[in-house]
Amino acid sequence: MNSRLTFGRASRIDNIAIRGVVSVLPRNEIDNKGFEARFGADAVRDVVKMIGVQRRYWVDDKTTAADLCLYAARRLLSSLAWELDTIDALVFVSQTPDYRLPATACALHGQLGLDKACAAFDVNLGCSGYTYGLWLASTMIAGGARRVLLLAGDTITRTVSPDDRATAMLFGDAGTATAIEFDEQAPTSTFVIGTDGAGAKNLIIPQGGFRTTLPEDPRLEGRDPACLYMDGGEIFNFTLKSVPGLVADTLQYAGQMTDDVDGFLYHQANEFMLKHLARKSKIPAEKFPINIGEYGNTSCASIPLLLSTRLRDALREPKQLLMAGFGVGYSWGSALMRVGPLACNETVFHDL
Repeated sequence: MNSRLTFGRASRIDNIAIRGVVSVLPRNEIDNKGFEARFGADAVRDVVKMIGVQRRYWVDDKTTAADLCLYAARRLLSSLAWELDTIDALVFVSQTPDYRLPATACALHGQLGLDKACAAFDVNLGCSGYTYGLWLASTMIAGGARRVLLLAGDTITRTVSPDDRATAMLFGDAGTATAIEFDEQAPTSTFVIGTDGAGAKNLIIPQGGFRTTLPEDPRLEGRDPACLYMDGGEIFNFTLKSVPGLVADTLQYAGQMTDDVDGFLYHQANEFMLKHLARKSKIPAEKFPINIGEYGNTSCASIPLLLSTRLRDALREPKQLLMAGFGVGYSWGSALMRVGPLACNETVFHDL
């Protein structure tokens, strides 16, 4: 059953259970002191006041999102003791794949030694990628799959210009693995998915694909077209217009109220923005975990990283969670699900 709502297409899917989450970070910790020589202490202080990032973790120039996700997947599968031939699909969500082709998911499938009957494909999404991934995995399970391995991660720091303080200080790297399984006892999950492609130009890497001409956009003049460009003001406006409505639509469609939800997990985009969104939707602080200060904006990995850090102990018991991803594209998606108890829920560092 699905319906068209103000902020997206809503659907209800039964029998979906998340069994475990592993998040993996690179070991290279970057604090704000390292930016002062380039930008100046006052400028760094001003940026940090807005974005809230005190430290983040960056990969080296040899480590990819696939490496982090592979490490997470192996640890997760070992913890759950899932037989490799019981996994029906592998979905790799990332904007920083290993190759243009083949799909990085296919390479990961081979490295993990999964069964030949297992589907494997990439999804090129960032900020909304985890909630889209949960929705995709759930629709596959509704269509007959029993187990889906969702890998979500990005190494966005390899795309930013070191001279662009708006992006250089904001982003961190991470890779995650989530195990999703059919469960006859699992309650209904609710998803809302939406897009506004008119905003695609406001968060973009202009060069690197197969389009040979750059966008006719004066904001890009003098910038390296191979590096990430972000119009922070436009992204902020989009978020404030879309996210409260997305959350309200999700709750209304599910027939629930804010009090019925144990935790609201938003993509960790910007601390000032997140706190503003919580106030606007009247979400109590104790139900609104934030960890961007420790890890930065980790793109599609930010929500599972919240699960494995702020909610590690809480998810030893079942919780009703509303997860909301939003940003690049413009793209947004929510997942309202009962999560827990999780057999595995941890954050670890990547061993090179």
